[in-house]
Amino acid sequence: MSLHPSVSSVPPVSPLPSSSGPAPAPTQTELLDFARRTAADAKLVSSLPLDPEGRTWVRLKGPGGSEAWLIGWPPGTGTGWHDHADSVGAFVTASGELKENSLAARLPSDGWKTLELTEGVDRERRLTAGRGRSFGQHHVHEVLNESPDRHAVSVHAYYPPLPRIRRYSRTGQVLRLEQVERPEDWQ
Repeated sequence: MSLHPSVSSVPPVSPLPSSSGPAPAPTQTELLDFARRTAADAKLVSSLPLDPEGRTWVRLKGPGGSEAWLIGWPPGTGTGWHDHADSVGAFVTASGELKENSLAARLPSDGWKTLELTEGVDRERRLTAGRGRSFGQHHVHEVLNESPDRHAVSVHAYYPPLPRIRRYSRTGQVLRLEQVERPEDWQ
């Protein structure tokens, strides 16, 4: 619903000073709550066009100025290893099942090309419909739809809106920075 100001002959009144300032940034919990609510919207989820070959996505309006996406995952697709730089985020599987591989280690934010990971840093999560997670800055992970025959759909939210995504390759315990993408590369 949109509101339109009415025309009146009453002189304008100056607003009272506001002490509230800008709206606070959404927390990881708020991003996860948004992703859960959105993933539960069956009409929205079913409206996403699904491609049998590649991922599809629609940008959504996230809470508090966050960036949000509804993403369709064909069978056998994934993101590859990446992070979301200085953004925090959350995602929830709306249908199907996704697997997240992540690193339980804080990596340097910049200034490196290759890192040797220690044993024990790998984590794996299986996220069925309705399940998700939030994460902090510099969280390195990959998300996969390992199903041989079923699409998955998920909702993702990030704050601040993604300034960049860093993509990595991984061979054994060696993680290598391969590419830095900016918003104009994926929007």
